[in-house]
Amino acid sequence: MTNLSRHLWQLGAAEAAAAYRSGQTTPTEVLEAVLRRVADVNPAINAIAILDAEGARAAASTSDTRYRKGQPLGPLDGVLITVKDNIPVASLPCAWGTELFRDFVPTRDETPVARLRAGGAIILAKTAVSEFSNGRGIVSTPLFGTTRNPWNPLLTTGSSSGGAAAAVASGIGAAALATDGGGSIRIPASHCGLFGLKPSAGQVARAHGLPVLMNGQEVIGPLARCALDLDLMMRIIAGPDDEDAASWQAPTWPNGELSAPGKPYRILHVPEIDGKTAVPEVDIACRRIADVLRALGHSVETGQLPFRPEDIAAARMITRAGMAWLLRDKDWRGRTDEFYVGVTEAGKKMTAADYVEATAATRRVQAAVGLFFRDYDLVLTPVGTLLPGPADIAIQGDYTIFTSFANIAGLPAISIPAELSSDGIPIGFQLTGRFGTDRDLLQIALQYEQYRAASGDAWMVNPPIERARL
Repeated sequence: MTNLSRHLWQLGAAEAAAAYRSGQTTPTEVLEAVLRRVADVNPAINAIAILDAEGARAAASTSDTRYRKGQPLGPLDGVLITVKDNIPVASLPCAWGTELFRDFVPTRDETPVARLRAGGAIILAKTAVSEFSNGRGIVSTPLFGTTRNPWNPLLTTGSSSGGAAAAVASGIGAAALATDGGGSIRIPASHCGLFGLKPSAGQVARAHGLPVLMNGQEVIGPLARCALDLDLMMRIIAGPDDEDAASWQAPTWPNGELSAPGKPYRILHVPEIDGKTAVPEVDIACRRIADVLRALGHSVETGQLPFRPEDIAAARMITRAGMAWLLRDKDWRGRTDEFYVGVTEAGKKMTAADYVEATAATRRVQAAVGLFFRDYDLVLTPVGTLLPGPADIAIQGDYTIFTSFANIAGLPAISIPAELSSDGIPIGFQLTGRFGTDRDLLQIALQYEQYRAASGDAWMVNPPIERARL
């Protein structure tokens, strides 16, 4: 039976669903507790772009009825979910963090949202996003203001899913649906003490979404407070869809209960890429994780990844072409952050040959990574190179060096809480697997959770959101 000694707004997805099934509480009771939590904390963290209290109440009432009849639609029926504001939700504004899309109200849900609704999940709110999903380490826009880290509101949540991470970390919803095009789920998860999964390319089908700027590098995935909740989300949102060719060969997500892996993994610890390392406190935390993984029976070596950094840089140029294409027929000058002037002008100057070279570089990275996974099962790295900085000052330089290769290669990667910094701010570590091994990442995340919980680090299982500095 679920322990309801904590506040209802603290319940995770699996906990809430278990409490509904046992009759200990109802979706409506949890929703009202979460709405009170929104009123208490959102003014300090500014995680929400659009709150749909009326729609959530109607959905919760319908879910209440299903539970009374013993007919829940699935493992997330009645569970409160937030959706990043670059993922269309029917009848709710989808501004993408920019003035240019302020008035856009989609008439259809994007595929994963539709699947969540069909499974009975309650869409509570749209969460703040960096403009065009490119925040350079922060979520701060003229349209919605600055999103702040629940662990310290002076600091950033990371970008561009920072609103999603801030919401889940502060008790606004049990889990979040977000996107990741270069680290946008994993870095905010690391900064906010959460678990965040960037799925394999095509594992979560996408249709009826915003314009595609990154040629498949950006995927939809979940953020939550534990591995089990990520697994429940993936049960609903994963799998193929006829309208998304990238998803046609995606495997059906297993329905069985998530368990620890039944075999040891061959893991390469990569502390540096192209001569770049994380700041000492993050690097040391990741080295300690390598020792934990060895204690769990896995083989961990230290080494380098095989791809060429210049290929990573070339592959990422696709985004510039995407921005130029998006803004080609719009009155955008003076209505976006100045950063996009340079990005768009650079995109306009790209030739067809430049674009083909970017796609060729992508294939070279994929080939190198494919050969690498003949000898290893997982890659261990830091998530980001930095601890969270000020909430409203964009980061200069490449802070996604450890995350972007997974997007370019189409690989699954997960951010898992490691420890707290000397200032009490979460630090995460990243595991990246071969294509299609998404659930393996959740299994080892669960194994790690269980190990840390047995060691007395209970916050690794459920981050102490009541301790966040709000």
